Amino acid sequence: MSEMDHLIRTAELFKVLGNAARVGVLLTLRDGEMPVGRIAEASNLAQPVVSQHLKALRSVGLVTCCRHGKEVRYSIADQHVLHVVEDALAHTAENLAGAQH
Repeated sequence: MSEMDHLIRTAELFKVLGNAARVGVLLTLRDGEMPVGRIAEASNLAQPVVSQHLKALRSVGLVTCCRHGKEVRYSIADQHVLHVVEDALAHTAENLAGAQH
């Protein structure tokens, strides 16, 4: 993969993370693997909406899925994904705290 291809893929990852609901879905998956219905309940989103977000997250390798019988369970692809999201949350929390002073 060329350096430009790498940069393009990284930009695509951030584009997918540019949606608050998708970030919420990733945070829901912090606790481990779960099916779409449970993700929908935890994130207060309709199941079809969650499925669309999971498809986008899978397209850039942020989540993986595994079939257990008739049920498909989703999980965060690796801890790097969680670190990126948690670091971004910490950054915005610091900016908010600084803006209030």
